[in-house]
Amino acid sequence: MARRPGLVLIPILASLCIGPGTAGAVETPAGAMVKDEAGGAVKGDRPLPQPATTDEPRPLPDLDPARFGKQIDEAYGAYQRGLYKTAYNLALPRAQNGDPAAQTLVAELLARGLGVPLNAGEAAKWYAAAAERGVPEAQFQYALMLLDGNFVTKDEKEAHALMQAAAEAGNPLAQFNFAQLLVKENPGDLSRAMTYYERAAEAGIADAQYALAQAYANGVGGKAKDDARAREFLEKAARQNFDTAQLDLAQWLVEGRGGPRDYQKGFGWMQMAARGGNVAAQNRLAKLYVAALGTDPDPILAAAWYIVARRAGLIDREMEDYLEGLTDEQMQDAVQRANRLP
Repeated sequence: MARRPGLVLIPILASLCIGPGTAGAVETPAGAMVKDEAGGAVKGDRPLPQPATTDEPRPLPDLDPARFGKQIDEAYGAYQRGLYKTAYNLALPRAQNGDPAAQTLVAELLARGLGVPLNAGEAAKWYAAAAERGVPEAQFQYALMLLDGNFVTKDEKEAHALMQAAAEAGNPLAQFNFAQLLVKENPGDLSRAMTYYERAAEAGIADAQYALAQAYANGVGGKAKDDARAREFLEKAARQNFDTAQLDLAQWLVEGRGGPRDYQKGFGWMQMAARGGNVAAQNRLAKLYVAALGTDPDPILAAAWYIVARRAGLIDREMEDYLEGLTDEQMQDAVQRANRLP
C-alpha cells in the first residue's frame, strides 16, 4: 500500500468491515505468523534515515509548504531540494526564536532522521511547541505521538483535541485519523465520524475512501446501504494503489456487485493487488487462473500464485487439493515460476 513517508495512520477499525460478498473460500493462515486476508491493518512507515548529500537529489513527492505553516524561505527550499542538513541548520535558529513553521520543519527532520540523527523525543518537543502555536501539521503529528505514548506521556484527551484542531484546519490526514478516533471512542455511533471521512476522502486520502466504501457497503454511519456508491469509493481507493481496495474491487467486479460484472477488469485489479504483495489477492488470483475468469486457464500460474501466498502463511484447502492434482513436472514448473513472481 502506498504511504507518504514518515506518517503514521491509526488502523482502520474493525467496526467498519466490508461485509459479505468478498469472502470466498476459507483461507487459514498456517503457523504462528497469521496474515490478515485483507492485507493487514493500516500501519505507518518506519522513519527513513537519509544523510545530507551534495549530489543532485531526487525530488520529494507531495511536498506542500502549507504543512509547515508560514513558509520559511531558505530552509524550506533546502528541504525541498533534499539538502536536509542545510535545511536543519537554517531552520534551527529560527525555531529556537519561536518561529512555529521552523519548529515544525526541525521536528520533521528529527522525526525522520533526515540529515540529522533520528531523534523522536527531540522531535516531539518541537512538534509540541509548533502545535501550541497552531500549526495543523504539528498538531497532527504531536497528536499521533500522544496516542502512541512512546516518546511523550500518553494523553488521549489532549490527542483528541489536537487531532480535531488539525482536522478542522483542513489537514486531510488529521481528518481521517480524527474520524478513526471518533469510531474508537463511540463504536456504536459512526455518524459523526462520517463527516471527517468524507472530508478526507474528498481530499484524496485513500484510507478514507476505503472507509466510506465500507460504510456504504454495510449501511452504517447514517449511510443507506448502496453497493454502487461503495464500488465508486473502492475504485477511487484502488486507483491510489490501496491494495485492500484493489482486492475488494476485483471481487465485486467478478461477482457483479454494485455494478456490471466484468471478469477482465476484475482479473486486472486482482493481479495488481497480488503483485503489490497482498497475500489474499495472490490466492484469489490463483483461483481466477483455475476457473479461467478474465484470463485464459493456466494451471502453472495458478499453482505458482498459490505457492507465493502459501509461503506467506496462507493455507486454502481448495487450492491444496488443486496442487495434489498436478503432475510432478507441473509442480516443478510452478515452483520455478513462483520463485520469479513478486
